[in-house]
Amino acid sequence: MLLVSVNGPMVRLSGQFDGRSSAEVRDALHQQMASHTEVVVDMSEVECLDGTALRLLAAATAQMERHGGNLTLRGCSPSLRRVIVRTRLRRCLCVERAPAPV
Repeated sequence: MLLVSVNGPMVRLSGQFDGRSSAEVRDALHQQMASHTEVVVDMSEVECLDGTALRLLAAATAQMERHGGNLTLRGCSPSLRRVIVRTRLRRCLCVERAPAPV
């Protein structure tokens, strides 16, 4: 199960992001994209995701870019970053760099 919460231009996801939850995420993203030029998706509490979720994020990013905006993924785990690289979506998705350790 995936929980979606919206706070300003941020969409926070927690749980399993897969085909079953993609409609809810898509609706939340479209709502934010309609009213903000910069949208951030907080992925720090996403436990797992599938190809449907990745395609949805790539499509939303492309749509934002076509309209002069940006969609940024924040809080991606190292395993999610590896998946993004292996699926060659790194060129399609804007992933915020992790802060340097202190």
